[in-house]
Amino acid sequence: MSKTIPPRPLPRLYLATPVIDDPQSFAKVLPSVLAEADVAAVLLHLKPSDPRTLISRVKTLAPLIQDKGAALLLDGHVDLVARAGADGVHLPGLSAFEEALPTLKPDRIAGVGGLATRHDSMTAGELGADYVLFGEPNEKGERPSIAAICERLGWWDELFEPPSVGFAATLEEAGAFAGAGADFILAGDFVWSAAEGPAAALRATDAAIRKAHAARPAKADASQG
Repeated sequence: MSKTIPPRPLPRLYLATPVIDDPQSFAKVLPSVLAEADVAAVLLHLKPSDPRTLISRVKTLAPLIQDKGAALLLDGHVDLVARAGADGVHLPGLSAFEEALPTLKPDRIAGVGGLATRHDSMTAGELGADYVLFGEPNEKGERPSIAAICERLGWWDELFEPPSVGFAATLEEAGAFAGAGADFILAGDFVWSAAEGPAAALRATDAAIRKAHAARPAKADASQG
């Protein structure tokens, strides 16, 4: 008899902010953007400052994000996550992830990027990463080709349980990575710099993800028993 294969979950948006210096100004823009799509999480980039100022910035924006049902993650700043009321942190590389784990688990989200090899990715998953990010630029601004990122996302999707995130630098990449098997699409700079405005850009990104997802075949073929 045929086995029923459950449909693939729709990839969800993970929105990265610009570097935040003035949270009050950004707070006027953010709610209208978040209203345009189902955003699972927001990655908060903070301009360097003293801990008290950074915590104040996070606390200004946290209710706008968390009251929408989205998780608030900090880009680094492991030491501030609990004090600022964030839900977790994104870490740049395996060593930073390993070092931060005792502080974050089990109460906070710990995501990791900067995974140059398959082995590093698998190690992060085995250690308990809440997600692995593929495709972000390195310190020199270099990143893999779209085809290479899609290949890595597809490989992860077929073999591993922890969610994968595709770093999309363009609207087209958001669709490509959703089609390749990403569980989440990280969208940032291209949303905030779009000529039509960030709200419209996020809405278009959500539409591109949905279109790519709808065109993707089921994860496995029905088998005969």
